[in-house]
This record gives sequence, C-alpha cells and structure tokens, in this order.
Amino acid sequence: MEIHIKGLTRDYYSEGKRIRALDNVDLEIPANRIFTLLGPSGCGKTTLLRCIVGLESPDAGEIAIGGEIVWSKEKGIFVPPEKRGLGMVFQTYAIWPHMNVFNNVAFPLQSRNISKDEIRKSVAKALSFVQLDGFEKRPATKLSGGQQQRVALARALVAEPKVILFDEPLSNLDAKLREETRKELRSFLTKLQITAVYVTHDRIEALALSDLIAVMRSGGIVEVGDPKKIYFNSDDRFVADFIGRANLIKGKVSVLEGSHAVIDTGIGPIIGLNSHDIPVGTEAMLCVRPEFINLAATDEAGKRNTFLGKMETLIFIGEAYEGEIRIGDTLLTTTIPPTVNIVEGDDIYISFDSDHCFLLGV
Repeated sequence: MEIHIKGLTRDYYSEGKRIRALDNVDLEIPANRIFTLLGPSGCGKTTLLRCIVGLESPDAGEIAIGGEIVWSKEKGIFVPPEKRGLGMVFQTYAIWPHMNVFNNVAFPLQSRNISKDEIRKSVAKALSFVQLDGFEKRPATKLSGGQQQRVALARALVAEPKVILFDEPLSNLDAKLREETRKELRSFLTKLQITAVYVTHDRIEALALSDLIAVMRSGGIVEVGDPKKIYFNSDDRFVADFIGRANLIKGKVSVLEGSHAVIDTGIGPIIGLNSHDIPVGTEAMLCVRPEFINLAATDEAGKRNTFLGKMETLIFIGEAYEGEIRIGDTLLTTTIPPTVNIVEGDDIYISFDSDHCFLLGV
C-alpha cells in the first residue's frame, strides 16, 4: 500500500527557539517495497516515521496511506494510530518482560473482538514466519537479542497490517548478529510483499535492505533512488559522501567526451562519468570510491587516469588494507588486497576507472 506525503512540516520549540524537524517534505513511498529513510542523527527521519504512524501531529501538510488521507492540517483530518492499519517495530523492540512469547505476539489482537482460537492461529502463523515455532511458552527474558527482534517483527505482523514501519530495529545488536538479522529481515520482507518503511543512520544497513533509499538532511529529502544509483552515481555531494567512503577531488571541467568529461584537478586531468551534463568551464567535484582506486604497474605511467603517489598510512583490517595515498596536496583513501606487498612510505602508482568516477556539482 503506497504512502503519499505532501508539504509535511514539523517544528519543535526549545528555550524559546524554533527547531524545524521536518521542512516541507514531499515524498511518495511505493507499495510493496522496502523504503528506507537514511540520514545522520537529528535529520528528521524518526520524526517523519512517527508522523506516518500518528504518534506525532505535524504543523502543516498531508499524509495519505493507500489513497486514504490519515492526516491533514488544512482539512482537519486525524486518523488515530490504531486505525491506520500499520505495524511498528521499535528500536528497543518494546517486548513485555513479564509475558511469554505467545502473549507478546498476541497482544495487539487481545483488545479486539477476536476469538481465542483465531488468535492462536494468527500467532502460530506469525511465529512460523519468523522461524520461532515452538517458542510460544518461552519467557521473553530468556530470548537472545536476535530472537527478541523476531518476536517484535511477529507482533507487528500478527494483525496483517497494510504497512510495517521500523525505527532502527537492529541498532542494539552486536555487529555479527546485526549482519545476520538484516539478511533474515530482507528475506522476510521480500516474501511478505508488504510496504515497509525503515529508518536507519547505518549506510550498510540501508544498502543491504532497501529497494529504495531516501537520504535526509536538516529536515528535508536530499535524494531518492535505488541503492546502486545512490552509491555509484548520486546527484548530490552530501549524499555521495554520506552513503559511503568517498574521495572528493575538486576541479574544473575542461573537455566533454560523450557521457564522460575531463576534469582538471590538483593531481592532473581525470576523466569520469558526466551523467549530470556539467558543462565545460564549470567547477565540479569528482567522486571516486576507495575500492575503485586500482594499483597500477610502473609501465602504466603516463596513461590516462594514472598517477604516482606515496603510501602515507596503511592499516590492516583483516580482509584488506585501508591505505592513504598522497599525491601532492591531495590525500586519497583506498582499499588494498592483503596479498599486496607494500609498506608505508613506498611510492605507488594508482589508476582510476573512468566508469567508476563520477562528477558532481560543487
């Protein structure tokens, strides 16, 4: 079920000062997709989620779910949270410690006029889906973090909501469990074919889980796109830098070559993708990810996009080295295979693949 948001504004007041948490947000969330709101702390993503749920009332704008307006300042419409047909998974899971797994999952149904037999069937179906069959009588306090997360998901699904919303649900898990759980969650949500709105500040989580990502900053939507578009060819400098480690090299466009352009930089001319049609003579920023800076052989010196630098720092992180290469006044971050025999202070040739460098406006 799709969600349409128009002109949404939300202000807070602290010590007599107005803080704009949402600034005239327009957003369309398509049905049956995993849609992630990604951004740094304080950008407004959780406030936007709470407005969709109905836990907060905006100061202006309109929210429609499945074509039905659930909130409108101008039209005086407010549909309470329990009547919006939504499921919610919170950061803390909100598991009742005094209840067993069955009662935690059944809780949303127990206040409705539903028979005990129907509740039992619905809970069994939800627990089966999240692979917790046989855990019905297990005390909530005896569950691992990953199991609690799945109980919270089952509870959100048990009433068969139109939309399910997640507020940083994996942030309390350790790194390994977080990686395992996001794989499970992606699989669950894909099988469900349900609209999911997911809030996170973790770029890896967003890239791994999402069909679409909306990057937020200072209460607004900066860019919306699928993970590969956002990562490999963003329209915005902030997004390119936030979504992953990025080397941003400033220069001026000197030559256009079809879909590519040559940009004159402090380390020399570099050719990269010019998908935003930045014209000749315009200042621009070249973005290249560390994993797309390649080591080059000495005999490649003088070729396009090939430069001589010095390995300034080198840190072993297990699956690779993280290195910093200095070329003149420019310091570039790169990823180097652990099998490469190189030490700090070595001279090194590097090259950029022109299809994995992209130009941004300054």
